[in-house]
Amino acid sequence: METTSFLPLLILISSLVPGIMILLLREEQFAMRTFLNLFGAVAKVALVGWVFAGYLSGEEYNFIFRLAPDLTFALRLDALGLFFAALSSALWLITTLYAIGYLEGGLHRNRFFAFFSLCVTASTGIALSGNVITFFIFYEFLTLSTYPLVVHKGTDEAVAAGRTYLWYTIGGGTILFLGVVGLYAVAGPIYFGQTEIIASLISEYPTQLTILFFLVLAGLGVKAAIFPLHGWLPVSMVAPAPVSALLHAVAVVKAGAFGIVRLVYDVYGIGVAEEMNFLSVLAVFAAFTIIYGSVRALYQNDFKKRLAYSTVSQISYIALGVAIPGALTSTGAIVHLVHQGLMKITMFFAAGNVAETYGHKKISELNGIGRRMPLTMGAFTIAAFGMIGVPPVAGFISKWYLGLGAVEAGSYWVVLVFLASSALNAAYFLPIVYRAWFCEPDHEVVERLRSGRLETQALLLIPVVVTGILSLTSGLFAAVTGSPLSIAREIIEKFYLL
Repeated sequence: METTSFLPLLILISSLVPGIMILLLREEQFAMRTFLNLFGAVAKVALVGWVFAGYLSGEEYNFIFRLAPDLTFALRLDALGLFFAALSSALWLITTLYAIGYLEGGLHRNRFFAFFSLCVTASTGIALSGNVITFFIFYEFLTLSTYPLVVHKGTDEAVAAGRTYLWYTIGGGTILFLGVVGLYAVAGPIYFGQTEIIASLISEYPTQLTILFFLVLAGLGVKAAIFPLHGWLPVSMVAPAPVSALLHAVAVVKAGAFGIVRLVYDVYGIGVAEEMNFLSVLAVFAAFTIIYGSVRALYQNDFKKRLAYSTVSQISYIALGVAIPGALTSTGAIVHLVHQGLMKITMFFAAGNVAETYGHKKISELNGIGRRMPLTMGAFTIAAFGMIGVPPVAGFISKWYLGLGAVEAGSYWVVLVFLASSALNAAYFLPIVYRAWFCEPDHEVVERLRSGRLETQALLLIPVVVTGILSLTSGLFAAVTGSPLSIAREIIEKFYLL
């Protein structure tokens, strides 16, 4: 593999350079900071769109830098990586707009937006990594760039949450490092898609490769919040709403889930993983996490923590879909990368809007909030129905393919898991919807209703409306060419199951 284009590097630079430049600004340079944020975000979306179009027309984009004779920094654009990169870049642009409005008048905005840009650089790097070594570099860079965002508020609670976050993610990174080094020692440098390397060695080194699979899986499982490695995620909800949205929908948990997809499909191969019964173990942990996260969500009164435990559950849909071999389950798993991101970012935007406007952070404080914030809570309601699996919202499409695939594979117990999860989703989301729309509003809400003011500032309102609409249209027009579902189906048909 040789360098054929610098475009993958430019995609990374589009957020890396603005992030570094923001660090050099004075705090009061609002206009320049806003320009750099938006320029970087728009440039990244444009570049990803450009290379996506080129890729579909048959172009190849590889960037190789040799670190040592057998060690390379490799960026490679394939369908799966571009799918994840498109999600990261598009949602980063929307979240940037939201964050500009959310942090208006706040402290340490330069530091926040600098690491915000570095975080999406790491996420995009993970998407575009061409080999296991490059993936690991960006995976650890993601840990370092998100820590300052988690502790941004600087309170004792934020610092404690940051400490927990580091314990989990650095511990997971260490385990992942051992797995990556072990793979290199046994199989040499592995580029994604070269599954024949492991397939040719599995009979000679079955024990070693089994141990290494589960080491890598455990390292990825921390960021994917698979039980019992999920503890950092609910604690991290002390971070500002834009960070929570970033952690849940764009960057950290998605990086873990994406890594699991790469491990199964692009490193070991679905055939080897199934033959060695690796997928059965993954399926059990993922299924338990789905139910566990939903049950824990039931008992959370804190708005963001309920959403956090929901993420613990929902992200494992991806892992479970990967663990059940078949085109339908694989399609459902991959499209859920996008669908869950759209729905969950909508929910965190809504929670942030309520907290920023009224200071309400508890579900018990949301009585009648939908009457004062109809657009915000309307978008939240759409996303909640999607999470439950109500058609035609995006979440229904994911669950439909996952359920059909489980039936096709004869894994009927998985269907029961999905049904139980949907029932639990309804049990912890519908009370929020009911409170928002059907309970009598609190005194403060009534006073705001009488004032006739806009429900919140435009930069907070526009993003939640946009992502709410996308959550609906991604399901409503799932059959249209170019939809997330159509792209996910092409990925599976062309690259994994031929």
